[in-house]
Amino acid sequence: MDELEKCMSGKYYNCHDPIFLDFKARAGKLLQVYNGLAYGQKDEKRDILEQLFGKIGANVSVGTPFVCDYGRNIYLGNSVSVNMHCTFIDCNRIVIGDNVLIAPNVQLYTATHPVSLEERLTPDWNPKSGQYFCRTYALPIHIGNGCWLGGGVIVLPGVTIGDGSVIGAGSVVTKDIPGNVLAVGNPCRVIRKLNEEG
Repeated sequence: MDELEKCMSGKYYNCHDPIFLDFKARAGKLLQVYNGLAYGQKDEKRDILEQLFGKIGANVSVGTPFVCDYGRNIYLGNSVSVNMHCTFIDCNRIVIGDNVLIAPNVQLYTATHPVSLEERLTPDWNPKSGQYFCRTYALPIHIGNGCWLGGGVIVLPGVTIGDGSVIGAGSVVTKDIPGNVLAVGNPCRVIRKLNEEG
């Protein structure tokens, strides 16, 4: 199993492997151009997002500045609005459905490290190894159709947010959120149901 396969399967991987450094370099160049474009340069922006993302649907806007790791692991549906100052750490897949609103300063993190220091440190690490000094793994994030993530929301690795749910501003989403609920807080918790048919 190569480093990319390890990464995408949620295993420890070397995030300094040349394949990931190449992904980051390519994304960095595209983002530098993208973030320098004027608001009204819609066609130019669309062209760059099509090169950057794994998939992009129709009627998508991504505000600037925008930051991501690789870009290639971001999959956006139709009618998605990503507001300014958002950060998508897409070491694994970030899949966003249709009709989704993502407010400013939202952070989606697929990459993480073990909590225990002994487990977190790479065994027998040295500066010439080409390895990162900490163990890293990445888990996918899924955001369902019709969701709205309020300003400053942080979504942690491996989280799924169900269709139609709203995450209140400033929330830290540490666990899966079911569909059609309002959830808020740190850690984020369900407050009430939404979108129930009468």
